[in-house]
Amino acid sequence: MIQFNNLSFGYTRKKLLYKNLSLLIESGSIYGLLGKNGAGKSTLLKNMVGTLFPVEGNVMINGMNPQSRKPSFLQTIYYIAEDVYVPSLNIKQYQNLFAPFYPLFDEDSFYQYLKEFEVSVTGKLNKLSFGQQKKFVIAFALACNTRVLLMDEPTNGLDIPSKAQFRKLIASVMNEDRIIFISTHQIRDLENMIDKVMIVDDGNLLLHSSITDIAEKLCFKTVSEIPAGVKVLYSEKMLRGISVIMENLHNEDSALNLEHLFNGVTENPAMAKQLFPLN
Repeated sequence: MIQFNNLSFGYTRKKLLYKNLSLLIESGSIYGLLGKNGAGKSTLLKNMVGTLFPVEGNVMINGMNPQSRKPSFLQTIYYIAEDVYVPSLNIKQYQNLFAPFYPLFDEDSFYQYLKEFEVSVTGKLNKLSFGQQKKFVIAFALACNTRVLLMDEPTNGLDIPSKAQFRKLIASVMNEDRIIFISTHQIRDLENMIDKVMIVDDGNLLLHSSITDIAEKLCFKTVSEIPAGVKVLYSEKMLRGISVIMENLHNEDSALNLEHLFNGVTENPAMAKQLFPLN
């Protein structure tokens, strides 16, 4: 469980990026943290892992404060930064150096993940392409079996087959004791994968809801014209009509469109907060 308690963060005290953020993130879920570049996604992750510190309040992860950076905390969390770095080591040397920090590291799973990602190299890891380095780091992170896995733009640099494999692997390692947190602006990469959505914009949390709740309260459809008297969160003219997100007044089943949801929430935050209160 991750709990934000009145957290405020800013690179200077005069300009806060987050202010009095209180939020509960439950185990057993895959969270999608969506936002534009510079919206504050990476900042939130770094407060969770303890590389940035709040100016007020705190964040607690499974009862531990990330600021302490204690080994007992660090062995339970893995953070993949957007710009991955691998040293001039081969796979075995990398494993021997870093795996001992993670008591639940599974060597067999590690090599299986590498195989599924089609990462096979006998030379130095830093000679791999950026996409191959990214897949290597993801495979290692999954094999560490930490209770919390934070990933910042993990699909950057991955080709389409690798993105599909990434989604498959994430689904396969999920269990009720883990939290997987994926931050991205490539929204379509998360469809059919996450079960909770968070949307941030300019350091403000605009939405925190489950996919189930969103499907119950909103209807995603294409219409020839927007019905009168219906609250509309978002609309966009398409070749075959108008793609619209509106209140689900008749309990209709519809397919979630994350990209349109993101656009609707960022363009109409007042309606989003009315439908999905944050507190």
